[in-house]
Amino acid sequence: MMYAVIGAVFMVTMALFALLKGGNTEKAGASAYLMAWFASLVVQQESPRADQAPQGVFFIDLILLAVFAVLALRSNRAWPVWAGAIQLLTVLCHLILLMNGRTPVSALFTIMNLNGYLMT
Repeated sequence: MMYAVIGAVFMVTMALFALLKGGNTEKAGASAYLMAWFASLVVQQESPRADQAPQGVFFIDLILLAVFAVLALRSNRAWPVWAGAIQLLTVLCHLILLMNGRTPVSALFTIMNLNGYLMT
């Protein structure tokens, strides 16, 4: 639990820095990432079973991927491409879990944690 709190504090700090000091692209990306993070927390609390991937998180991750894709297309910055690529890993892991019931849900949670570290 302590590692999750430390990671969350670090992520929120970096997002706030991007909101305060970044340009329009950074502000849009940080806002979308924070909103997706908060929405994922709410949806995960609604999940009835811990061994089942919440499908609401899949749609949140899909929307965040679309936001990063739009930012990458409209911006002259390189980071939205990398953020979109990392987010694509998470979306693909969701798809694997939806198509193959034998893959453990811990694979998704591992990718989601990796996503959190790579994005910040």
